[in-house]
Amino acid sequence: MPLQNRVTPFGEIVAIPQRGMFMGNRGIIHDKATRTLLARRWATKAWIVCARDYKGARRAVMQRRSWTELFFLDEATALAAGHRPCFLCRREAAVQFCAAWARGNSVEPPNAAAIDAVLHAERLDGRAKRLHMLSGRIDELPDGAMVAAGEDAFVMAGHRPFCWTPAGYRAAPTPAEGVRLLTPPSTLRALAAGYRPVLHLEIVAAPERQDGR
Repeated sequence: MPLQNRVTPFGEIVAIPQRGMFMGNRGIIHDKATRTLLARRWATKAWIVCARDYKGARRAVMQRRSWTELFFLDEATALAAGHRPCFLCRREAAVQFCAAWARGNSVEPPNAAAIDAVLHAERLDGRAKRLHMLSGRIDELPDGAMVAAGEDAFVMAGHRPFCWTPAGYRAAPTPAEGVRLLTPPSTLRALAAGYRPVLHLEIVAAPERQDGR
């Protein structure tokens, strides 16, 4: 039975078999005795995305009172949910993200706490994921940006949208209406300024229609 610790681009924490390429955390949000989530979905403003393998360390998932291990399909998913690279296990990526974030947002290079404060305001609408208006055309978005159309999330790669699934992405037509930005605006500006998140490269087959067509 999968644990409820996989994160979607909408920031939801769900129980699915796939773990994905990255892990991360939002502080301690689980009960180690039952290995289940508490009512809260974050305990710190430092929402980070970490490497799954760091110096050979091994953790018993959701069995310690240090932090709750979360998993993401790829880095674009984590960024869309409101996370940013960890300065410990992914220092090179974090430094690059910080520099691009400063360029894109026209500020002096910030520390992690300053980025976290901005992201915290951009990623939440009460307890729900904050969706943002899309000011330009979807095909003008940088690689790694994610948008929502209805209940579906799409990542941009090579000016094309690909629909998110827990197992990877699938080819999809460009959503025609109701498109909102999932990636926080300040992170989007970092992507536009040159930060390149790691994308899951597998394109999965579209699910079969129930009518057989």
